[in-house]
Amino acid sequence: MASARNGTLYIGFTSNLPQRVYEHKNHLLPGFTSRYNVNKLVYFERFDDVNQAIRHEKRLKEWKRNWKKDLIEKFNPDWRDLYDDLNNLL
Repeated sequence: MASARNGTLYIGFTSNLPQRVYEHKNHLLPGFTSRYNVNKLVYFERFDDVNQAIRHEKRLKEWKRNWKKDLIEKFNPDWRDLYDDLNNLL
């Protein structure tokens, strides 16, 4: 998730992406995303295995910022908010 193009980035894991993004968009969760207005879904990945997803999340959190930006721009070059299209993308 991001606050804006090239803005603050947030990486997280969830078993219910639409609900989690809704919570971030509506500032229902106190903390980092509310504080920095991180409310745009700009990239996501699906995993069938929870443990694999958690390992991947931890790995991405260790990446340099430029690597994260490159990953987003590879799949979403305009940094479009994917939330409205989420049902079609899942």
